[in-house]
Amino acid sequence: MTRVKGGNIAKNKRRKVLKAAKGYFGSKHRLFKTAQEQTFHSGVYAFRDRRANKRNFRKLWIQRINAACRENDISYSKFIDGLNKAGIEVNRKMLSTIAIDDPKAFAELVKVSKAALEGKTVSLKKVDKKEDKEVAKKTETTDYSKMTVAELKGIAKEKGIANYTAMKKAELLEAIK
Repeated sequence: MTRVKGGNIAKNKRRKVLKAAKGYFGSKHRLFKTAQEQTFHSGVYAFRDRRANKRNFRKLWIQRINAACRENDISYSKFIDGLNKAGIEVNRKMLSTIAIDDPKAFAELVKVSKAALEGKTVSLKKVDKKEDKEVAKKTETTDYSKMTVAELKGIAKEKGIANYTAMKKAELLEAIK
């Protein structure tokens, strides 16, 4: 029986592992066996640390929100509870960004949260009327005929059109207009 060597396939496999191990210390970037072990471990560490990173960022956002809440005389937990009762859904990343970049807007959110805790309802102020007018113009000039059926169904749902799920594109266009 003839001898079969690994050839190109084995060489390419080894080359791929050694390329992934580039920059590792000692023999871990030179020798295939140790390089392969180290790349396996590196993959495990990367997977683990991606999860840990999510936890760390959430902690950081909560600390920032808490600091901004304390400046506005409310605790973090009461603030979040008030936002939930008011029906405001903003994630912690956005809340922390608002707390850092725009303290006035954050103070408005705190007012809404405090009011919701007391059982009152307060609406948020609209910041810029020019932007609202531009948005209104864009919606008026929207060409619905170029949209997909799924997008049209979403618009129909927002407008409260009954039985939009069974409609075809032409029927949706008529109902929306």
